[in-house]
Amino acid sequence: MAAALATFLGACSLPWSGRSRPAPSPGWQSNLSRQDPALSGDGRLLASVIERQGRSTVLLQERISGRVLPLRHLSRWQPHSSPSLSWRGRYLALIVQRGDRRLAVIEDRLTNRLVPLPLPGGLEPVRLSLAPDGQRLALQLVAAGRWQVELFDLGGILEIDPPAGEVLRTPAVAPP
Repeated sequence: MAAALATFLGACSLPWSGRSRPAPSPGWQSNLSRQDPALSGDGRLLASVIERQGRSTVLLQERISGRVLPLRHLSRWQPHSSPSLSWRGRYLALIVQRGDRRLAVIEDRLTNRLVPLPLPGGLEPVRLSLAPDGQRLALQLVAAGRWQVELFDLGGILEIDPPAGEVLRTPAVAPP
């Protein structure tokens, strides 16, 4: 089993010495306490939750340089939790607090738009996971002490965030 894991990790171009070790990360602020890490599908961006002025807030950074990327719509809705990124990091989904309600939202970093996800009454989001292409979202919800997972199709709301270099193909339309 260990040999199979080492082979898999080697095929993924990750350094492997039999034990895990953090990858070097120049430009990172090492004095921050981080939680809920989420990598973009291409591994270029890292979102994590940090404490800032007594509130949990999401921090989005380029993984190699450590450069902090702006998130225009999220600073007024805090605390933040459960970040999830699409393939190239175009979409950042997370749970925010607005007043006494928790909401699931998606920031489209390309169009600078915030997309709130409407939830049926009485359901409160706890955790979420965005599919790499940005077309589906799994959301853990709680209502009256009962846990459930709902899947959302975002195809009519968000464009596909394809892997780098992949060209979107439109389906062939038969002539009338």
